[in-house]
Amino acid sequence: MNFDFDQIIDRHKTESDKWRRYDADVLPLWVADMDFVSPPAVLQALHGRVDHGIFGYPVEMPELIEAIVERMAARYQWHIQPEDVMLLPGVVTGFNLVCQALVSPGEGIFIQTPVYPPFLHVAANGGFIQQEMELTHTPQGYQINFEDFEAAVTEKTRLFLLCNPHNPVGRVFRQDELERMAEICLHHRMVICSDEIHCDLIFSGHQHIPMATLSKEVAQNTVTLMAPSKTYNIAGLGCSYAIAQNPRLRKKIESSTRGLVPGVNVLGQIAALAAYRYGEPWLEELLIYLEANRNYLADFLRNELPEIKMNTPEGTYLAWLDCRQANLPEPPFHFFLNKARVALEDGRRFGKGGEGFVRLNFGCPRAILAEALERMKRALRSR
Repeated sequence: MNFDFDQIIDRHKTESDKWRRYDADVLPLWVADMDFVSPPAVLQALHGRVDHGIFGYPVEMPELIEAIVERMAARYQWHIQPEDVMLLPGVVTGFNLVCQALVSPGEGIFIQTPVYPPFLHVAANGGFIQQEMELTHTPQGYQINFEDFEAAVTEKTRLFLLCNPHNPVGRVFRQDELERMAEICLHHRMVICSDEIHCDLIFSGHQHIPMATLSKEVAQNTVTLMAPSKTYNIAGLGCSYAIAQNPRLRKKIESSTRGLVPGVNVLGQIAALAAYRYGEPWLEELLIYLEANRNYLADFLRNELPEIKMNTPEGTYLAWLDCRQANLPEPPFHFFLNKARVALEDGRRFGKGGEGFVRLNFGCPRAILAEALERMKRALRSR
């Protein structure tokens, strides 16, 4: 099948946060929300459910749980049980829930910066100590200094919050890196909460390895968070899930919802099931298109904007742009918004290591990406 990822659809008059946050003349390439129509199978399933016309309280669909179990086995040779899966309304809800279930106030949460901004609020949300290390930026890509990793861990550290594939730096961590992180966590008796929401968005030459698949011991010490939302562009429908193979951890998480965390709505479940059962042809073509967008962006920066550097993303549809050599008169987020009318994500929101950077979402029709880059080029040349 051929899917039209070049189609431009006007989203200004919808409820889209991406397209309504800024003025109408601004091209928004900030939040991780693609501008592609979701898979036809998802749309067909949603239409069928809406046409039914009754939307009562839903149960957790056993068909969806089964599809998740089958997907883990097919993609990762990861054999989980239906009872290991807990549906959630969002991954951000998920990692806050996991931390508040497994960590007590005054204990430590460990993160790696720069990182997805909601990670930076978890400690304050639960009264925890935020402990962190900064990933090492090199011309070849971001690396983990494991001496810094171990040095940041204290007797108070109870949980490591991992982002893999990493947002915003685009790393897909190798098996040896995951094994070393897991080894340190086991040694220090730290639970691992692994946000793997971008796990399906992996480019040629790289492979996503769920942290929990490393060994039975690691699996018992890990809670994994995944979702179809980024993959199939259905984030607004609010369906994600946690996989916890340790019954003790799972029970603590389930009991900590305390009537505050709702179940997944019926349309979110319907969309997720259709995506996982019938969305693979769409996803295969999406990855080809995204990789071509990534390469277009890399070539443009290299040839037209050499003062802006980028480590080529190994996964996600997010590019982490280093503007520190551009000698801009103001932070790059403000410069490109004010002078180019392009909205990017401010690197300072990602914690230590984000100063002088912006994050660009290339999950859009190429014409939009090309126009945004031309605007950025004109702004830089007209200073």
